[in-house]
Amino acid sequence: MPNDAIGAAVKAQILAEALPYIRRFHDRTIVVKYGGNAMTEPALKPGFARDVVMLKLVGMNPVIVHGGGPQIGQLLDRMGIRSEFRQGMRVTDEKVMNVVEMVLGELNQEIVGLINQHGGKAVGLTGQDGAFIHAKKLLLKGEGPESGPVDIGLVGEIERIDPELIALLDSRDFIPVIAPIGVGEGGEAYNINADLVAGKLAETLKAEKLVLMTNISGVLDRDNRLLTGLTASEIEALFADGTIHGGMLPKIGSALAAVKNGVKSSHIIDGRVEHALLLEVLTNQGVGTMIRADEPAVRAA
Repeated sequence: MPNDAIGAAVKAQILAEALPYIRRFHDRTIVVKYGGNAMTEPALKPGFARDVVMLKLVGMNPVIVHGGGPQIGQLLDRMGIRSEFRQGMRVTDEKVMNVVEMVLGELNQEIVGLINQHGGKAVGLTGQDGAFIHAKKLLLKGEGPESGPVDIGLVGEIERIDPELIALLDSRDFIPVIAPIGVGEGGEAYNINADLVAGKLAETLKAEKLVLMTNISGVLDRDNRLLTGLTASEIEALFADGTIHGGMLPKIGSALAAVKNGVKSSHIIDGRVEHALLLEVLTNQGVGTMIRADEPAVRAA
């Protein structure tokens, strides 16, 4: 068989494999946290934009939440401002917050532009638009038995998300692209971890899936082996024994909270893989770890 015929047969097989997933997830919301190498490597950016447009064109409702940690850190370094983290969260004073808003605004415009260039209709937002992400100051738990709450500045935790604005955009076939900035009661802006925004948004929108793009292959065990399918209880055990730690805590924590609060599945995927989003949503193999809620116990008759 000629090589071009083999290539065509493989493509046809892939399309056939995707059909059941297209049917199953038609008109369902998929919240995607976009970050890591997928967001920084020029070769991967257009592929992500095409993947998002593809999901929209086959009838799904992708909602994008993006981070910007590496870009924020780079600009702070150039400005001579030291980055400090506590429990995986960036300490954010007014100077740092100005940089956060500047960088996230530029990234938001870039992502919107890429999606639109590939045939989508993207709209850029922050939680300040329509004040749809309500936030308050985040106080971390003290790290010692006698230590009090830790104030890390203008870092917020989500009080609630109003879904009306996102629902309106979805109903008009727009693709929302959201920067993770919330607004307090007094109108003050808060920097919020993008994974937490994506997770809470997935819960609020009753999403089918929450997809978190990372720079690792997924959730790993102590021997760095990929765990492809986990339940909520199994994730909690990995927290308890320290397997999941550091910067992965807010990411996996948001994935866990989502499935506990109604999202059908959370996915930690390797954004370094080209077309990782399509591979995870539309194929049998996937490219990361899928997390589901525990099966409800069956009571004996």
